[in-house]
Order: sequence, then C-alpha cells, then structure tokens
Amino acid sequence: MSYVITDACTKDLECVKVCPVDCIHPKDDEPEFAGAAQLYIDPEACIDCGACVPVCPAAAIHPSDELPDDKASFAKLNADWFAGRG
Repeated sequence: MSYVITDACTKDLECVKVCPVDCIHPKDDEPEFAGAAQLYIDPEACIDCGACVPVCPAAAIHPSDELPDDKASFAKLNADWFAGRG
C-alpha cells in the first residue's frame, strides 16, 4: 500500500516538508510545479508512514486501499506521473 494524492490537493507543500523519503513531487523548485494540477506520491518510493496525511489541509491524501470509489483513478494518475518522468 502507498498513499495517493487526489484532486483536492492545493499544492501547499506541507506534505513535501514532512515526507521522510522525498516521494512527493513536483516541488516548487521543479519545472513541472507550475503546470501541475496537483502534487503526486510515488507509489514505489512511498514507505506508507502516513506522515503526510495529518498535515494536508485539504484532506487530499488517502491510503491507496481506502480511496473513495470516485477517487480510485488517482492511484493510477499518481503512478503515471512518475512513470512519465523517467
């Protein structure tokens, strides 16, 4: 299991600040930041610590196995964003 960021994301970067493994991107110093609709969690790098969840003011972060049905597509969207970077 990993965590997933959904479309409620406001790109406030609070989750980036607390992530111990640097798996949330794009950061504000990365070229993709301005054009990104939201932030994304790399499912391969996420260690499932949950540190990002309580700091998200928009409640946009969910465990992948607990995504609401209407947000299920965001698991693939997060993974695809990282696949496209490689």
